[in-house]
Parts: sequence; structure tokens; C-alpha cells
Amino acid sequence: MQDFSLSIAQPAPAFTPWRQKVALSLGAVGVLLLLIAWAAGKVLAPLPVLIASFSLMATGIWLFVREAYLKHPSGIRNNGTWFRSLTARGPWGWALGVLITGFYVCLYWFSQYLHGLIALFTPLSEALRHRPADQWFVYGTLYTVAVLLMGVKFFFKYRHNAYQRLRTVSVVFFQLCFAWLLPSLLVRLQQPELYFSYFWPLSYYQGTPMAYRSYLNSDLGLFYFFFGLVMFFIGTPVLTYFFGKRWYCSWICGCGGLAETAGDPFRHLSDKRLRAWKIERWMIHGVLAFVVLMTALLWINVATGSRVLQQFSEAFYKTYAFLIGATFSGVVGVGFYPLLGSRVWCRFGCPMAAWLGIWQRKKSRFRITTNGGLCISCGNCSAYCEMGIDVRAYAQRGEDVVRASCVGCGICSAVCPRGVLRLEG
Repeated sequence: MQDFSLSIAQPAPAFTPWRQKVALSLGAVGVLLLLIAWAAGKVLAPLPVLIASFSLMATGIWLFVREAYLKHPSGIRNNGTWFRSLTARGPWGWALGVLITGFYVCLYWFSQYLHGLIALFTPLSEALRHRPADQWFVYGTLYTVAVLLMGVKFFFKYRHNAYQRLRTVSVVFFQLCFAWLLPSLLVRLQQPELYFSYFWPLSYYQGTPMAYRSYLNSDLGLFYFFFGLVMFFIGTPVLTYFFGKRWYCSWICGCGGLAETAGDPFRHLSDKRLRAWKIERWMIHGVLAFVVLMTALLWINVATGSRVLQQFSEAFYKTYAFLIGATFSGVVGVGFYPLLGSRVWCRFGCPMAAWLGIWQRKKSRFRITTNGGLCISCGNCSAYCEMGIDVRAYAQRGEDVVRASCVGCGICSAVCPRGVLRLEG
């Protein structure tokens, strides 16, 4: 008797059509130009090389979108996600993770090795800000380009869902305008470089005495300082009551914007185990307690005339900046996209997400309602949940999803083939 078990158990290999390979190759050449500038430490023709790099990446993305999405009916298809090396923790995924992690390590601690990239972006910085580029302008520009280009891909991938289209436009708009153009314009006008889409405790510096002192000579800076505090104590509870934490985590925040766009191919890699949920709750609330204590110590130090807690509070601040502000949020939070999923920082470390989650869990109208009678247990909702929530288990029991960690991205609803899930509030 013939044994068919192998043919049934073995999945068909993921196949990438040649046109998509050409599109990916064009984008890769664009990235290669950046890597060459990074490795060489200098650029002969910065502006033409930068334009060529961005143009190749944009062309590659658009050709990929046209071949992968626009030539097919709208809707979600898994298309071998779990079998491709890049998106299934294979060799290409590890290689990408190492590359991104290495970039973040250089960005935070070895910026002298980024001279080639800084020189490449200097003409753009001088045109936009009237000053040479530094590593943070390079980072902000690359970050914005990633959100913009991958946002186009995300928009057309989920074009069947109006909520996803609007959400994508929102995160791209806030990153492009509030986190890149506006700060650059303020620098050009000799004002403080302010990021109105970030505030304390996510931007941990903004609630400190150092930030307050740096804004004393700027009315706009003082407004921004108190605006951040008002948003934390008043704006967050009110907006979260009506909309859940999605108003910030999925519509405004740049960290969420990068996760939703550039991180979308890796969203299924989030750990769905109960153990991960338990670790998540301790870690994220621990970081929130850490940043509150650190900020309080700095202000107590000021109140006591720097006589009691100066060294201790400053050491606390430097520890937080190194462990959380750089290592966790940057190196791990983005560098580990291809290994741990796209929301590892938002899920395990972001203090703003923790604060929003407390209000969402206790005092919010937002929830994801379920119609368990229609659920066919396909598992799409759980697989696509970037926050590691086993949505299918809620749907099977007919229970509403009310979780502090849920960012309201709505992908679980968008990929459900039966309309079981609905965002309410």
C-alpha cells in the first residue's frame, strides 16, 4: 500500500514570482547604496547617491505592491509566510536582525562609524535644517522613509479594510509631519527640536528638570513641556476612555507606526504562550515604575538643592537611558523584529503603553466584540496578533477581548474570513 503521509505533511515551498524578485532586487540595490556609504566612510556625490537610493527603494516597493497585491483580488492570504527564510526566523531573518541590531549599536554608542551615512545625508539636512546632518537626523530620515515606503505596501495589502487604510494614512502623516518635518523646521527657525507626537514617559527626558531648564528661554519649549504633562495626566485618560489605547499606539506613535508598516511581515512571530503574557505584565509595569521613580528622584534632587540625591538620581537616569531608552527600545525593540515580532518594545517595555493599558483595562469603552457562533477556528486572528493575544480562544468562548496589551490595530478583524470580530468604542 502506498504511503502518502509525506506528501500530505510536507508544505509546498513558498514561491516568489520573478517579477516580485526583480522588485525586491531593485529595493535591495537601493539599500546597498546606503551600506556602501556606511562601509566606505565617505561619499563622492552625496545628493545623487541619496536620490538614487531612495528612488530605487520606492520603485522596488511599488513594483512589489503591484505584482503582489494589485493584480489579485483584495483580501488577506498567508502566501507561505511561515515557510520563507526572511519571515520564519530563517537565515535571512537572522541576517536582517543582525544588520538592524548592528546599526542601532553604532547609532547609540559608536556614531563615529556612521560618518559615511552622515555625509550622505548632509545635503538634505542643510537644505531642510540649515545645518549639517548628525546621526539622529540620519536615523529620523531612515525611520520616516521606512514608515512611508512600507506604509504604501501595508495600505494596499489591507486595502479591503477601510479602518486599516485610515490608520495607515494616520501613522504615516504623524511620522512624516510631526516627527520629521516639524522638528526640522523648528531647528531651521532656531527653536528647540520638539517632537509633538512623543511625550513623557515614552520620551523619558521630557519630564525631567533638565528638559524644563532647556526650555526656559523658549515659549514654545515651555508649552511643549506642559503639553506633555497635560497629555499624560488628562489627555490619556480621556482619550483612552473613548477610543482605547489605539488612539495613540496605532494611530500616532512612531514606534507603533514602524511596527505596523516595516514590521508587518514579522507580526506573526509574537509569542502567544501564557508564560510570555505573564512576563509581559511584570516587565512593562516594571518599566513604568522605573521611569516614574527616576523622574521623581531627579525632581527631589532639584527640590533639595542637589544636596541629597544628586549622584544617585543621575546614576538612575543614566541607567534607564542605557537599559531602556537605548538597549530595549532601539536595539532589541527594532533589531529583533525578524526574531521576536514587531511589537516586542510596545508589548514588554513601553511605559506609555503600560499607562494606556491600565486605563484601557479598567476605564474604557473600547473592546473587540466576538460572535463565537460564526468562528471556524481558522486561527488567523491569533496568528496575526502582534501583541501575542490568543484572540481565537476569546472568539471560541464568545467573550469580548478586553486586554491591557491590545493596541486596537484591528488586524485580527481584518483577517477574519467570517466577520467574527468587531472593534467597538
